[in-house]
Amino acid sequence: MKKGFIFLLLLCANTYLNAQIVATDTLNNGTVFVQKDSRIDVLGEKMSAYNSSLAKNIRSGKGFRLMLLTSNDRNLVMQTRSKLLQQYPEHKIYMIYQSPFIKLKMGNFVEKADAEKLKKQLLNQKIITGNIYILQETVEIKPEISETNN
Repeated sequence: MKKGFIFLLLLCANTYLNAQIVATDTLNNGTVFVQKDSRIDVLGEKMSAYNSSLAKNIRSGKGFRLMLLTSNDRNLVMQTRSKLLQQYPEHKIYMIYQSPFIKLKMGNFVEKADAEKLKKQLLNQKIITGNIYILQETVEIKPEISETNN
């Protein structure tokens, strides 16, 4: 009984489900009109962006960042951040809020020597008045130009 009911249900469902509309012209040449959801195009664009980011091979790994400032004075942190963005636009600056302090970190360095070099520059320019610490963290590693050409 159950098998017969399922067969009858599938037979009825087959008559009502049409995924494509086939129109025939006077020469009996069939034309197929495909109806698709517009969200498929959005999904395709997202997949394209994802694949291009994979092609750029931006990944994360162990590296170093500079801990520049820890303060609960938001204005001081924002002023320091704006000075650093003007002076060093090629380095990323990270603001992290851990109650009640705002921490300001800078850079994505693979080598510790590069972090120390920037630390010396910042201390010589006296943008940061306190101590600067080098922290070992997970950082963004961008591919070298020679790696992308291979």
